[in-house]
Amino acid sequence: MIMRTWIVRALAFAAFALLPFAFAQAQTFSNAFAGFGSNENEPIQIEAGELQVEDKTNSATFVGNVVVSQGDTQLKTQRLKVYYDGSADGSVQQRISRLEALGRVYIASKDQTATGDQASFDMNRQVMVMTGKEVVLSQGPNVVVGSRLTINLKTGKADLQAPDTGRVRVLIQPNSLGDGQ
Repeated sequence: MIMRTWIVRALAFAAFALLPFAFAQAQTFSNAFAGFGSNENEPIQIEAGELQVEDKTNSATFVGNVVVSQGDTQLKTQRLKVYYDGSADGSVQQRISRLEALGRVYIASKDQTATGDQASFDMNRQVMVMTGKEVVLSQGPNVVVGSRLTINLKTGKADLQAPDTGRVRVLIQPNSLGDGQ
């Protein structure tokens, strides 16, 4: 019974924690993290090799080729750890405070993708940070590469920093950002 409660909590986390990824229809690179929660009527599916629940630390961890899907949006990683506020009182209304994706993080929604080595989502501040040797954002044929991406999920403001030994790289194909985008 306790394990079933935690599985329900884990699924509730997905519906709640990924909600801030909803975005406007304008197509920008910061939207690569959008998509989850944009349609509350669509189910969120989580697949992983294992689910570990830690009552004492108020966390749940999905391990092993984790895939989270909702509609056209998908998150893939090796490990997804969810931290929540509150006590383990049997309620599924836990407030998610943070989640961490570790091990080659991949997020895709329609023609947009973002990849990095790890990503953290601070739900209280509504800030997402993706880091890695290369953080790559692509929209169709257009590509932006850096090493640290910070997105304010409330405002949509994105900041991509260059690696210590390099520069941010941008490739924009001619006529790829037409009037409809």
